[in-house]
Amino acid sequence: YKKSMGSGKPRGIWAARKLRIHRREQKWALKKFKKANSGRRWKHDPLVGASHAAGIVVGKVAVEAKQPNSAVRKCVRVQLKKNNKRITAFVPKDGCLNFIDENDQVLISGFGRKGHSVGDLPGVRFKVVKVATVSINALFRQKKEKPHKQSSRYDKFEANLFVVTMKTYI
Repeated sequence: YKKSMGSGKPRGIWAARKLRIHRREQKWALKKFKKANSGRRWKHDPLVGASHAAGIVVGKVAVEAKQPNSAVRKCVRVQLKKNNKRITAFVPKDGCLNFIDENDQVLISGFGRKGHSVGDLPGVRFKVVKVATVSINALFRQKKEKPHKQSSRYDKFEANLFVVTMKTYI
């Protein structure tokens, strides 16, 4: 039994192209397909698809938790090295903000919801993982110490110059 009218789709031996094109156009109505293929994630993701990114701390920020919670969460503003975008990153663990100073190099990762803010922190999508190449967890548990700031190349050059001049006098 074959319907003669109202089937709604082209049938027959030459209908494949029409069906294929129609399917290609209709896929964009699906949310998952559109999200995966529109390129939005490269435009709006500061990490540009990477899992982690390095940046420099611009300042310390306190973010108030959303209702019904009442707290001041410690965060930092970070300027990413790869594209100079500024983002807010959460500093985990109690008192770990003391390990972070301005102009420190930090490593940032996602906060766990694939680009969405987590819990009661509005607009915070990232967290700090490392400070000056040492993990926050190691600093918190006192397994390691944060390395002291290294002197600049110019200071090293001056020190070498001083050693050379001392050798000439001796």
